[in-house]
Amino acid sequence: MSRHLADHRSRSTGARVKHFLRLARTPRETWQRPRGKSGATRLIQFLRIERGRTA
Repeated sequence: MSRHLADHRSRSTGARVKHFLRLARTPRETWQRPRGKSGATRLIQFLRIERGRTA
């Protein structure tokens, strides 16, 4: 018994892999932007509030 016509996929061109590799080669700065000093200060303030300290 053979498959139905709709079950036969055409060959892929490898476009997904090409795009994945292109993104993998881009610099990390695209995804992870360096944070300034304000980022560290913000984290300290957040943790202070989370611990219940107010001043």
